[in-house]
Amino acid sequence: MQKLIINGKKTLRGVIKVSGSKNATLPILAASILNSESLLKNVPLVKDTFTMVELLKSIGLKCAFTKKNQLKIFNNERNIKTVAPYKLVKTMRAGVLVLGPLVSKYQRAKVSLPGGCAIGTRPVDLHLFALKKLGAKIKIKNGYIYATATKGLKGNTIKFPSISVGATENAILSAVCAKGKTIIYNCAIEPEINNLIEFLRKMGSKINLKKRTITIEGNIYNKKISHKIIPDRIELGTYLIAGALTGKNLIIKNIQTNIIRKEIEILKKIGVKMKISKNSIQVTSSENLKKFNISTEPYPGFPTDLQAQIMILMTQAKGRSTMKEKIFENRYMHVPELRRMGAKIKIKNNVAYIDGPTPLSGAEVMATDLRASVSLVLAGLIADNRTSVNRIYHLDRGYQDIEKKLKACKADIKRL
Repeated sequence: MQKLIINGKKTLRGVIKVSGSKNATLPILAASILNSESLLKNVPLVKDTFTMVELLKSIGLKCAFTKKNQLKIFNNERNIKTVAPYKLVKTMRAGVLVLGPLVSKYQRAKVSLPGGCAIGTRPVDLHLFALKKLGAKIKIKNGYIYATATKGLKGNTIKFPSISVGATENAILSAVCAKGKTIIYNCAIEPEINNLIEFLRKMGSKINLKKRTITIEGNIYNKKISHKIIPDRIELGTYLIAGALTGKNLIIKNIQTNIIRKEIEILKKIGVKMKISKNSIQVTSSENLKKFNISTEPYPGFPTDLQAQIMILMTQAKGRSTMKEKIFENRYMHVPELRRMGAKIKIKNNVAYIDGPTPLSGAEVMATDLRASVSLVLAGLIADNRTSVNRIYHLDRGYQDIEKKLKACKADIKRL
């Protein structure tokens, strides 16, 4: 099993280019089932992308990388299998996103209940709630979701009882082929959802997003389309925090600052030094960091996917900071590992109390999920001595070439 070895206390300097967004790529890959020919650009080369591509191939689509980050997808409608097997969905929750396109286009689907990170229950109830509203018949048997709509899906009003990114995406992917109009209330509005909507508009779908309401009218058409995946805002936030912790002149490129306004606002209040331009951010090591209190929220609030990373910054801020996790009920599994490195963190209910500034010491640690794993890398960058991060297959699900990017900026990090 692979691991990362990090010798800390090195100053980061250089340029990091942010890869395409994993969380935008996966629903767009699912949406490609609905089209005849799609060319996707700025595709991140991470494990979740490759798993989803294998899932599309198993369904019957043809997929090929024409350049390093460009993927061509063809659906010639021959030998289509409306099944998403357990072996491909078990490691990646986004696999459930093929459910909507398959039922919408082919009137049936058999999709394994999903896996992914162990950060909470994250049931698919809201996904099925949306499909039922559109007329699908659902049953769950032997670990699989069976969905049918023998006469096709019909537009309807969907009002989510709570905000869910995945359920919003599946509702959109189901509604674009449904007959008539669909209105989705209380939907998620993450930038990745906007990127999905842009892709579907290129196929002819009429989609309007206003506040937390999405209006969709069916009638998409098979077209030859090209689409660029947005930069990964979570990767950007991760490297901004790395630069704040130990950077001298770290420049981060291939970004969109308009989709991380909340994160930039919070980092500035903490005392992180940044120079922001249209397509890049320069960040330097920041002393005298101020204590701060954050709650994770649906976009445009602070993202749960940056909670573990910014907790490392909290360990270096003066005073007691707090982190309230409001999205997932089990997303503090990195905390015991950080305590082993010397972090002073207490958990009560869903609130973490972090005292700082606290020096960290290198240790043998274990990654438990995607974002927890990268927080351990950040901790290793500022720790004394050597840190060994085990089970980094979690890390490879969402970060392209992380050790190569950090090593190019003078970090002492290697993969074994």
